[in-house]
Amino acid sequence: MRAPGGPARADAADAPATGLLHLLDYELPPERIAQRPAERREDSRLLVVDRASGALTDARFAELGRWLRPGDALVVNETRVRPARLVLERPTGGRVELLFVRPAAESGASADWRVLAKPAKHAAPGARLTTPDGALELEVLAAGHHGARVVRVTRGALEEVLRERGELPLPPYIQRAPDAADADRYQTVYARVDGAVAAPTAGLHFSKALLGALEAAGVRRVPVTLHVGPGTFRPVTATDPRRHEMEEEWFEVGEGAARTMRDARAAGGRIVAVGTTSVRALESMADAQGGTIGAASGWTRKYILPPYRFRAVDALVTNFHLPRTTLLLLVAAFAGVEPVRTAYAHAVRERYRFYSYGDAMLVV
Repeated sequence: MRAPGGPARADAADAPATGLLHLLDYELPPERIAQRPAERREDSRLLVVDRASGALTDARFAELGRWLRPGDALVVNETRVRPARLVLERPTGGRVELLFVRPAAESGASADWRVLAKPAKHAAPGARLTTPDGALELEVLAAGHHGARVVRVTRGALEEVLRERGELPLPPYIQRAPDAADADRYQTVYARVDGAVAAPTAGLHFSKALLGALEAAGVRRVPVTLHVGPGTFRPVTATDPRRHEMEEEWFEVGEGAARTMRDARAAGGRIVAVGTTSVRALESMADAQGGTIGAASGWTRKYILPPYRFRAVDALVTNFHLPRTTLLLLVAAFAGVEPVRTAYAHAVRERYRFYSYGDAMLVV
């Protein structure tokens, strides 16, 4: 795998340079952006897209088992969202919001963290920032693009402060402050490994009861990890989408997970990825394993856009994504550009709910 800070590249040598982003643009009435989740996780709607026939089927997420088979491997991302947003103050009294992305392990100091600062101009290198009660103090060490900073904890216990007063970093299109319900609903029921700053949102539709029913029907659940970073919200602004730079994220596919997927494929089952983050973990694994399925971990900048040959994914559960994002490009690479255009037009027309707390799509 490429190391953090290494060059990012598109995994499609002949990807269309112009027109692709325009083809995937769509108009969405603002009221279709879900501000809260469905009352129950599996109450979300489900649009099923058949790649072979182009057929679209409107369903409920609770009916997912109709399209899964005994022996299928359902791959879920077990990352857990950290309460990573914290407001600090400058000595002059100005406020700075920091999003704690991950430890800056490459600096060699355990107290160093990569963050996003807002407003970034108030977090210049050398600045000292503290919580209002002085329990935590940070020094800004370095500045990067898009508000990125490296900070060092000079006083206090960061993880303890985040647990006590950090906020869940809800996406910017959810135009409200996080509340007590989000602490549960903006996590998957199988979230286990702290490290993400955004939820793997396709997994938010699964309840423990639904997972139990699928397992009883012979669908095998396979855990992987990809710690979702802030780049998931970053739009593709380059005219040529191949020039977009992905941010590094940590992924891990264990030997047990790899063995379950190999056994599923050998017995005629499918690998069903839950979310684009699971897809990137699996395809990063395939890169590391020479195109095969095996244990792998490391930093990845995996970028998937049309055309792309998938090695480790046969079906995809995903949410509806914003235009001009790497998430939508990945879905188009898997389902096809025209089927995605047709499906999204149908979803808008039929008043599906969009984005993190919205409805889902299954591509088979």
